[in-house]
Amino acid sequence: MDKKNVPVVLYDGDCGFCNRSVAFVMKQDKTKTIYFAALQSNFTKELFIQNDWEEPDLSTFYFIEKGELFQKSKAALKVAKYFSFPFNLIQSFIIVPRFISDGVYDFIAKRRQKLSSGFCLMPTEEERKRFIR
Repeated sequence: MDKKNVPVVLYDGDCGFCNRSVAFVMKQDKTKTIYFAALQSNFTKELFIQNDWEEPDLSTFYFIEKGELFQKSKAALKVAKYFSFPFNLIQSFIIVPRFISDGVYDFIAKRRQKLSSGFCLMPTEEERKRFIR
């Protein structure tokens, strides 16, 4: 697998809410082409260094598509285009001004630990192949 050309979700591996989000993305990804890596992984650390990107923030959801890094609400909306109907309609929120959508994102991100704690994702053997370490 050429990790430079696959879509990758970067998430906080120690966050229950984030793990639930990964499970949701995995279930809704109709293409089964999205890969996943924890922000705490060596892959992510090396990727950010190689691309001279600012150190990742654990409260931020990142998505890499075609070598471009997206974050917060823009990342979520980019991921939605891979979803099955009706969840792919989420991407229509791209018309909402970024300061509003990122404001909502930040509101949820601040409370993510309280919203869902202690969720451990148990991927199947096939799903495990989509995780980058």
